[in-house]
Amino acid sequence: MNAMSSPSVVFVDALPFKTGKELDVLDITGDVRRRVQQSGVHEGTAHIFIAGQTAALTTIEYEPGAVSDLKNALRRLAPEDLPYEHNARWGDGNGRSHIRAALVGPDLTVPLRGGDLLLGTWQQIVLIELDLKGRSRTVHLTVCGKIQDQEMIP
Repeated sequence: MNAMSSPSVVFVDALPFKTGKELDVLDITGDVRRRVQQSGVHEGTAHIFIAGQTAALTTIEYEPGAVSDLKNALRRLAPEDLPYEHNARWGDGNGRSHIRAALVGPDLTVPLRGGDLLLGTWQQIVLIELDLKGRSRTVHLTVCGKIQDQEMIP
């Protein structure tokens, strides 16, 4: 069996997370990496999606300075003290949360090579809570690709 005829698989999972407050930034790389490795996919892609309109996913160097800079940038892009039409209509005060989530986005697709996420040395996957308070969040993971040829495993 050669690499071209290796079986393809689709692995689907849901990863639960709890956030504490607005602008919490959680490093979820380890959780995603473990699930990817459990999938058995050797070459392919991992699609990561956050359900909910007031949370987002991105990559960043997960260190205090970069995380603080990210939070400050989001505050500048959608400040608390602006009048938001969403707040006027719904009265829930989280208009900025929706705008911040729309700007960052709900998903990522990461290539897989050798059964692992193809991330840079200083690149981590983060979940950003953008609602006014902490929430229970679900990150949906879909891993697609080829499993390793059993004849090639040493």
